[in-house]
Amino acid sequence: MPKQRTTFATLKEDERKARQRVIVDAAERVFGKKPFEQVSMREVAREAGIAVSSIYRYFPDQQSLFVEAFVLGTREIINRVDQRIAAGRISNLSDFVLIYIDFLIEHDHHFRMMTHFMLDGQLSGPLLEKLNEAARSILEQFDKIIAGDSKPEQTRLHSHALFAALNGILISFRNYPGRKPEEVRRHMEKLAGLAAHMCESHLRSVTG
Repeated sequence: MPKQRTTFATLKEDERKARQRVIVDAAERVFGKKPFEQVSMREVAREAGIAVSSIYRYFPDQQSLFVEAFVLGTREIINRVDQRIAAGRISNLSDFVLIYIDFLIEHDHHFRMMTHFMLDGQLSGPLLEKLNEAARSILEQFDKIIAGDSKPEQTRLHSHALFAALNGILISFRNYPGRKPEEVRRHMEKLAGLAAHMCESHLRSVTG
């Protein structure tokens, strides 16, 4: 009997996580279309195909839902990078920045959420710390690739510079007028490669 109760409990928890994922996926799509402050829980419920009251069983407010969606997207970026490293597909900074750029091109909603947080975030307390922790985890991925023989403070400085450069590329050229989507993508990938090369060159100059 105890084993059966454990099985049912596990199934119940799996169902809860599945419902949460449906809500978060719907929230990502809605947050990707309009600014955070213009999104209502009713819109998210409509996108998810559930009642508004069902969302509040899992998320007490709009901010907590936004943070959960952002954190989930961040984990996906990290998992993709870790998988590529394990498969030997990331051997230098240029490989890494292409994966980062490509992920955010393919997941435009996450990029929009990231820029909203960076430009207009008004969170505080535990939610802000959870969001900051997610942002730090991305920078730690940059640190891991950049590190080499550099000192920790130099590594983080270069991580900040490259992170800012890549996000600037995405903001500046994601809606490049008169270009086809694939042309825009190739252009941003070239710029990302150039940013990686400049970062590597400067890092060699300060560690050599």
